[in-house]
This record gives sequence, structure tokens and C-alpha cells, in this order.
Amino acid sequence: MRKNKDEKGPGELGYRMPAEWEEHEATWLGWPHELTDWPGKFAPIPWAFAEIVRLLSQAERVRLIVQDTAAEKRARAILGKSGAKMEAVEFHRAPTDRGWMRDSGPICVKNAAGEVAYNNFVFNGWAKYPNHKKDAAVVGKVNARLKRRIFLPEHGGQRVALEGGSIDVNGSGTLLTTEECLLSPVQERNPGFTKEDYAEVFRKFLGVTNVLWLGSGIAGDDTHGHVDDLTRFVNETTVVTIVEEDRRETNYAALQENLARLRGMKDQDGWPLQVETLPMPKPVWFDGQRLPASYANFYIANGLVIVPTFDDGNDRLALNTLAKLFPGREVVGVYCRDLVLGLGTLHCLTQQEPAAG
Repeated sequence: MRKNKDEKGPGELGYRMPAEWEEHEATWLGWPHELTDWPGKFAPIPWAFAEIVRLLSQAERVRLIVQDTAAEKRARAILGKSGAKMEAVEFHRAPTDRGWMRDSGPICVKNAAGEVAYNNFVFNGWAKYPNHKKDAAVVGKVNARLKRRIFLPEHGGQRVALEGGSIDVNGSGTLLTTEECLLSPVQERNPGFTKEDYAEVFRKFLGVTNVLWLGSGIAGDDTHGHVDDLTRFVNETTVVTIVEEDRRETNYAALQENLARLRGMKDQDGWPLQVETLPMPKPVWFDGQRLPASYANFYIANGLVIVPTFDDGNDRLALNTLAKLFPGREVVGVYCRDLVLGLGTLHCLTQQEPAAG
């Protein structure tokens, strides 16, 4: 692993975090194995993953993290039966605790020369789960083979914890996040950090100059407020945000507040954001537990957008809305009522690696 010896962060060295819709080299995914993430419902989960890999492998390379040789063998068998394009699947053996790559994978940056580097932020199990050390080490283990330049973000003399699901960028200097996730004393990732501290971290390590703060996340979200269940950039000037129309619903007030904030926000050049909306599905429950089902947890791949669906009447509206917002891409629904028991869906599972050059 090559670590930076320069005190400057990648943002200060001319790197920036590309938007998700920019061309990818690959998508990182972690093959599922932790039974407690899907209690009583694990059996369909590998097949649900296989469908995600099948779709992504038609569009780009998939860097698939597996526990060991035996896990790779099982994954190959399931992927083969599911019709994945196996020549596009690159297996990396590295032990994981859970393998939600959005949060434990690399947060990539790219410079004007086309060099891609990895920000290896601290992963501390969402400041909640003690069994996170294997996940925290996965970037370094995989990079022993890939040999990308790697940065270890620090601020105020300490390593910085940050999950990819807590941020979303437009690739031009603007970043979305939430106060609930990064500033709340509940599941506090970086004790004592203020908005100003995070602004400096985002500038130094992601090349971000404009931070937009939403309020709270959705009910059932185990991460305590990840923005990728709420609001996403779909191009440099446009966001799509989920809205709950039922005043009796738990999410109504928080999502209305976020909508109001967005309508007053501006991009890095001082222009108002264009704000589009997505519906919420009806609440999804399993064994008495409210699950964080959201259409905002879509993933943008090369020529493709995969969107979580929930056998809900609003599935069609969400798919049609996103198809209009991504006219150059195929928009495909992926059934996620099983996956969401793991407290995340498509965006939570994936992490993009930008194309070099």
C-alpha cells in the first residue's frame, strides 16, 4: 500500500471526488455472509446479490470481495446460474465483518491527469457495532493487489471516520450530507467535530467547496441519517429527494423540512438547485421492525441505474421519475423487500471506482 507522505490532502493536490454518473472503472461489492444482518431471511440474499452482479456486470467491472476460497467457489456457482457475465467479475479475497462497501470501501478521488486514488477513511461500524475491524481493513488488503495511491484522512491530529452513504456529490464542488448523521451525539463518528471541521475535511480530501446540510434521515435507518436514503444528485444542478405525502406517517415532518431546505439551497456557483421529488413506498416491516425502504437508494452505473423496488404501488412512479432524470441510461428496478432487512439496499451495497484517464 502506498501512503501519502505529503501533509496535503488529495483535494489540495488537485484531486476531486467525481459524481457517481461519471464513467466507472468498476463497482465494489462484498459477497454476503453475515447471517445476523438478515435474521431469519438469509436464504434469498445471495440470489438477490447475484441479480445485482448480473446487471452490473453487463455495464462495468465488478470488484467482488469474498471471505476466502470456499466463499469464492460458492459465489461463482450462484453467479453462473444467475447469468452474470463472469469475465467482468474480479474476485478479491479479504475477510469482512459485513461488507457494506458504500461505507467500508474506498471513497475515490481523481485528478486532472486522470489518476484515481483512494481515500481510506476510518470505518468504525457506524459508531455502533464493535465487530468492524475486518471491514475497516478491507481497502488496504484489496489495494495490496490494485496498488492505487491511498490517503489516510486526518483532521485535528486524529484519523477521520466517514462513510460513503453519509455524503453525495455533484462532482463540481458541492456535497450533500445530514446533521443527524454527522453532528448528532448519537452514533457520533468524530466526537467534537463541527460543521466547520467537516467542511475542512471535505475540502482537503474530496475537493469540495460547498457543503449543503439536510436535517434528519428516515425511520428505520440504522446509520442514523445517511443522505443516500434521502436526497441524491442526478446531475450537476439537480437533486431528487424523497417526500412523504401522508401527514400521519413518521417520516412526514422530517422529509418536508428537508424539501424546504433544498429549495433554498444553492450550488457551488451560487445558482439555486433544481429540486425533483420521489415518493416513499408504504412502510416495510419484518417481524415488527420498521425497515429503511427508500427509492433514493438507487445506484448509477455505466449506462444503467438500478433502483430498489418493494412490490409497492409507487414503484412505477419512482422508476418513471428516475427514467426521465436519466434519459441516457437504462433504469431497472431490483426487488429489495428481502435485501432491506439488512437495513440498506442497492446504494448501500455498492461503491463506485471512477475510470482512470
